[in-house]
Amino acid sequence: MVLTGTGTGVGKTVVTAAVAALARDRNRSVAVLKPAQTGVGPDEPGDLEEIGRLAGPEVTTWELGRFPDPLAPNTAARRAGRPPVTPSQAAAAAVELSRGHDQVLIEGAGGLLVRFDDDGGTLADVAWSIGAPVLIVADARLGTLNATALTAEELRRRGIACAGIVVGAWPAEPDLTARCNLDDLPLVADAPLVGAVPENAATLTRQEFLEVARRSLAPEFGGEFDANGFAAEFAA
Repeated sequence: MVLTGTGTGVGKTVVTAAVAALARDRNRSVAVLKPAQTGVGPDEPGDLEEIGRLAGPEVTTWELGRFPDPLAPNTAARRAGRPPVTPSQAAAAAVELSRGHDQVLIEGAGGLLVRFDDDGGTLADVAWSIGAPVLIVADARLGTLNATALTAEELRRRGIACAGIVVGAWPAEPDLTARCNLDDLPLVADAPLVGAVPENAATLTRQEFLEVARRSLAPEFGGEFDANGFAAEFAA
C-alpha cells in the first residue's frame, strides 16, 4: 500500500507508523519503504527512524535516497548533485520487499504528484506500476477539501484504487472547519473516511501509540475506528 499526503506536514509518517504498528500487532511482517527523504542531513533521524520508534524495531525500513534540502525530491537531488530516485527504482524495491514481508508500505514525499525525477516521475507512477492501492492522508484544516478531491480524482484518472482517507493530525480542539470536514472529506473524494489520528500521537510511547492507532484506524487496518460514530461525536 502507498501512503500519500494532501501536502507536507499532514501526519503521513505517523499514519504510516500506525498502520505498521497494527499490522505487527497482528503478527504480520511489515516493511516500510521511503523512496526519497528530503530535508534531513546524513546523520539526522528521518521519517523511517520515527516509524521504527513508534511501530517497533521489528519493522523493516528501507530508504533509497536522502537529500538535505527540504524540497521536492527531484529538486533536492539536483541541488545535492546526486542522481534522483526514479519510480522504477522505488517499484523494484517494493517488489523485492514484498518477497519477504506480509505487508509493504510505501511512504511518499509530500503529495501524489510531487516529482521524483526531472522526467516527471511521481508516487502515482509507483502505485500504478505495482498495482498498489493508495491511502490518502489529509489535513483537517481549511483548504483540505480541494487538495483531497484533486488527489482522489487523479487516482481515479489513472485507475489506481483509493484505500480511503485518514485525517493525519486530528486537533485536540477541532474548530468548525475540522468538524465539518469529517462529513465533507468522504464526499469530495468519493472514498471512505478510515481513520483520524490525534495530533499528539508522535509524542507517545510505543505501547501508548499502539492503543491510539487501534482507536484511530478502521477495522480493515486492524483498528476499531468508526467513521459515523466519530463524526457524530464532533457533529457541527
